[in-house]
Amino acid sequence: MTIKYPKVCVASNQKVFISLYLNNKRYRLYNGKRIGIELNPNTYPSEQRISYANVLASKVYEHLNRGGNLTMFKSQELIVGRLTDFEYVEKALQNKLKGDYSTKYKEMLRFVFNQLSNVIEANNTISSKLVSSVLDKYSSGTSFNTVKRHLNVLLKEAVQLGMERNPIKELNSRKTKAVLHKPFESTADILNDIKKFNLNLYRCCLLTYGCLLRPHREVRELKWTDFTKDLDYIKLSGSRNKSGRNRIVPVPYYVKEELQKIGFETYLFGDKLPNKDYFSTLWGRYKKQSNILKEGQTLYSFRHSGAIDIFKRTGSLQKLQQAMGHSSLNVSLTYLRGLEVPELNEEDMPVI
Repeated sequence: MTIKYPKVCVASNQKVFISLYLNNKRYRLYNGKRIGIELNPNTYPSEQRISYANVLASKVYEHLNRGGNLTMFKSQELIVGRLTDFEYVEKALQNKLKGDYSTKYKEMLRFVFNQLSNVIEANNTISSKLVSSVLDKYSSGTSFNTVKRHLNVLLKEAVQLGMERNPIKELNSRKTKAVLHKPFESTADILNDIKKFNLNLYRCCLLTYGCLLRPHREVRELKWTDFTKDLDYIKLSGSRNKSGRNRIVPVPYYVKEELQKIGFETYLFGDKLPNKDYFSTLWGRYKKQSNILKEGQTLYSFRHSGAIDIFKRTGSLQKLQQAMGHSSLNVSLTYLRGLEVPELNEEDMPVI
C-alpha cells in the first residue's frame, strides 16, 4: 500500500493535527499514542505546535512505511499493519466473551488465556513450544486435553482474525483412561433421603433423573413459561441447552405431581434466578451428611441413572439421544460407554 506523506493542519480552536489518507479514507491524529510514542504537539505553546506537528507527521510516516500498526481512535480495530500473535488471541477472547456461551465456558476461556499470558515471550510470538509450556503443567491427561481444547478455540479464532498459523496443531492430545460414571443402584432410596434434607435439591434431582435435564443450567434456569399449560412437556430453545438445538422433553407423572405442589413464581425455584452455584452448594452440604452416597456419585448421577433406565427399557440409541438432548448419535454412544451398561450379552460370547 502506497502511503502519502501526512499533511499538518490547524483546527479552528488552534489545535494542530496531521491528516493522512489510507485506503481512500481520511484519518486525523492529534498525538502519537496510536503509533506508540509520547508526542503531543498541542501541549506546547501555540507558536511551537506546527513545528512539533511536523515531527509527528515524520514519525507517523516512518512508522507506517516500516509496516507498523495504526488502530482506530479508542479502538483496537486495525486500519493498517498487523497485530502481534498475543494481540490476536486477546481479540479472539473478546469475541468469544461476546458470544452466547455458558458462564462456565467463558470462565474456562479466560483461564487458559491467563495461562498463556503468564508465559508469553517478549516479542509476543506464540509458538508450539510456548503452548507446550502451558500444557506440560498438567500431569492428568484429562486436564491436559481440556486446556488444550479451550486454547485451540482461542487460537483458531485468532487465525481467522489474521494470525498467521495455529501452533497447537503441531501438538498431540494425550490418551486418557475411560472412567465409569456412577449411577444409583436404588434411585428411589436416594431421592427419598434427599427429600428429607432439602426440598429444592430433591426437585432438582427429580427433574435431572425424570427429564434428563442438566442440573446446573437447564434445571436451575427453568421458568414456568418453559412448560406447556398441562405440564406435560418442557420446551427449551437451543440457547438454553448444551447441544444448541431446540429441545422438547416429556414430563413423567411423578415429576408433574411434585411440580403441582410448587407455588407459581417466575422461576421454578423462586421469583429470581438462583445463583450458578446454588445446587452445587446444596449438593456439597448433602454429601457431607449422607450415609448412603457412594464414592464417585454426583448430582449428574441422576442423569446417568435416567439414561440407563431409558436404554435398558427401549434398547434404542436414537431415543436415548432425543431424551438426553445430545447433538448426535455418536455423542450418545460415547456417553453410554461411560455408564455401567454392558454392550454384550452372554448370548453374544463364544460357544463350545
